[in-house]
Amino acid sequence: MNIKTNEKLLVNVSVMGSVCQPNFQGLPAEPYRLDASGNPFLLPSWGSIVHNVSVGDSAFGWEADCIHPGVSIKYPNEGGNRGLNILSCVGNEATIMNGEAKNAKGVVTGKSGRFSEQVIVHFPKKIREKISINDKILIKSIGVGLKINNFEDVFCKSLSPQLFNQMNIKNKSNKMLIPVTNIIPEHLIGAGSGLTSESGSLHIQTTDSSEMKKYKLDKLKLGDIIYIENYDSSYQHGFLRNAWAVGIIGQTNGPRAGYGPGITILMSSKKNNAKAKLESRANIINYIKFIK
Repeated sequence: MNIKTNEKLLVNVSVMGSVCQPNFQGLPAEPYRLDASGNPFLLPSWGSIVHNVSVGDSAFGWEADCIHPGVSIKYPNEGGNRGLNILSCVGNEATIMNGEAKNAKGVVTGKSGRFSEQVIVHFPKKIREKISINDKILIKSIGVGLKINNFEDVFCKSLSPQLFNQMNIKNKSNKMLIPVTNIIPEHLIGAGSGLTSESGSLHIQTTDSSEMKKYKLDKLKLGDIIYIENYDSSYQHGFLRNAWAVGIIGQTNGPRAGYGPGITILMSSKKNNAKAKLESRANIINYIKFIK
């Protein structure tokens, strides 16, 4: 049985951010971080325009610390940036408003940063070559307030109706049957627990390679839709037996303990009213029109 939503009642409102510069903390003076074994490293991290990493690529293997694929944007002041971050939804259309790439179209694919202060936007690689730091990008945000008929206990988070409608979710015996590439056990969720689920991302713990292989998580790709067992992201992120959450892999792995591939949550419920259906094509590149 197909599932319907309140899509026609949602408000479509514009928000804007600028392409942001990568940042390193001023103090301490050394820009190094420590990996899971205590070894210092210095690698590119979140922010800016990433020219050679895109949704659909592997979430592993890059010489990077939780890099964002595509383009990362934020708004100059904190209040405006919270508006950008909360209202932007995965699957929303983005438009470049100035510069050499003016009028080019992209799509929101995630949210991340140190405290999820950045929105991640996909643009084709040839467009990225024309984008500059501080270029303005407008997002037609729609999705906040999305509700699913007959599943009032499911909270939608950062989920556009455009993406939801393409995810092929069915109602089977009063449970949502959700296609996902992987099922993640709650004990492998690391950084992000306890933060707000409106814009706070989660990270997979990848230090234990045997656990990663056991659950086939070492094959994750950017843009994969995943299911988290016994995890509630209705308001904040945290363990809750029989709860569940569905999210999208928004950023790559990193060397630090607890900071594996980042997840932007799309749906969650405290009740046992959903079931994961493993499907290899459950990636945003198969749901939203992309131009490579």
